[in-house]
Amino acid sequence: MIDLLVAGGGPAGLAAAIHATLAGMETVVVEPREGPVDKACGEGIMPGGVRALRALGVEVSGAPLRGIRYVQGDRSAEAAFHHASGLGVRRTALHAALRRRAAEVGVRVVPGRITGVRQDAGGVTARGLTARWLIAADGLHSPVRRALGLESPPGPRPARYGLRRHYRVRPWTDCVEVHWSRHGEAYVTPVGDDLVGVAVLGPGGGAGGYEERLAWFPALTPLLRGPSASSVRGAGPLRRRAGRRVAGRVLLVGDAAGYVDALTGEGIALALATAGAAVRCLAAGRPQEYEARWRRLTRRHRLLTEGLLLAREHPRAAGLIVPAASRLPRLFAAAVHALQ
Repeated sequence: MIDLLVAGGGPAGLAAAIHATLAGMETVVVEPREGPVDKACGEGIMPGGVRALRALGVEVSGAPLRGIRYVQGDRSAEAAFHHASGLGVRRTALHAALRRRAAEVGVRVVPGRITGVRQDAGGVTARGLTARWLIAADGLHSPVRRALGLESPPGPRPARYGLRRHYRVRPWTDCVEVHWSRHGEAYVTPVGDDLVGVAVLGPGGGAGGYEERLAWFPALTPLLRGPSASSVRGAGPLRRRAGRRVAGRVLLVGDAAGYVDALTGEGIALALATAGAAVRCLAAGRPQEYEARWRRLTRRHRLLTEGLLLAREHPRAAGLIVPAASRLPRLFAAAVHALQ
């Protein structure tokens, strides 16, 4: 019997596997996709996420990020990170770096997809493998979460989606730049010397494709004169809820543990943090403590994101977000500093 089985070989799953292997646990990752995997992602890693990668021994190159800038029309507000930088990284480069580190420490990755589990007092079995514990890191639409009956209704708020494309253009900013409109948000992230990623968030339904959504931001489109450098990738609905994060010998981490929205750009940092917390609970023999740790780790993110979404639902309030950040720079700086 192995010590830990991980469902999903994305950033959260690989981080959990590396943590577990370094803690002396025999670990196997089950992942259906080969090679570096691309997906819709803002690609801005907050300072806490950069520290988490370094603690894992993961080396990845990218564009240093100095802070966050909000833009709406001719109004803007900017706040720098304190003490450390963020990092703009292509999702494929991040995944490749995590795969390399996992191989270095001895993580075994096997092809396949876990869609159901059987467990008893002695262990958990899935995909023909038996382990003492299973960590589900299988993403926003987690099959393991559904199979265990942990999926909760998303609630009454309108569903939101994200679309992302890259442009071959020299970055004009060293911040994650968030452009606001009455329809949605566009996240501009430098990820190289001549490459920026632009992720557009907004409603689904008849809102149109990527180009139609990009037109919501007339001040942004003239800056994207370079050719597109990737195909459009999408994700959503973004909001996912789990009734709990621990079910017997199974722990949920990353997006599988529940997701509010991409508004604050903390997805990767939270994935790495929750993966580390889950493994530490298992290594200490106290898996039941993970639920409380998850709630503490994600509380500030959940409150901030829910507040922004609440404002977004009211057109007059949404139009005041950037002006308020501009008029109250200390408050905006405090919110940005909380992302560290």
